[in-house]
Amino acid sequence: MSAPVVTASIGSADYETRLEDGTHTWFADEPASLGGADSAPQPSSLLLSSLGACTSITLRMYAKRKGWPLTSLRVELSMNTTAHGTVIDRRISLDGPLDETQRERLLQIANACPMHKVLVGAIRIDSGLVPAEPV
Repeated sequence: MSAPVVTASIGSADYETRLEDGTHTWFADEPASLGGADSAPQPSSLLLSSLGACTSITLRMYAKRKGWPLTSLRVELSMNTTAHGTVIDRRISLDGPLDETQRERLLQIANACPMHKVLVGAIRIDSGLVPAEPV
């Protein structure tokens, strides 16, 4: 299944970026310390939010399908990038009267959510320029 096409555009406001997928519109920006207006999440926060949302949705769907008593969950994410690579730390809090076997299975399912698979798999980015409009 392919994801919708997302378009990012930037106008006259330094760093404030409009993101659209044909149905929804959202924004990204940089903090004031980096010259932005801090009007929206940083790109790294948007990346982490994709993993957090996918994890949450995947766990809720699985527990619902199994009839397990998962009443709520919380996913806390942080990211640290060094010269040796990037580490994403994901901490999952599961609420409800789940037994230890169910909790361990939900952790396995979290590691199988689609965004987790994308982020731990091989990623290739093909970049190119769109031909300029004639002047």
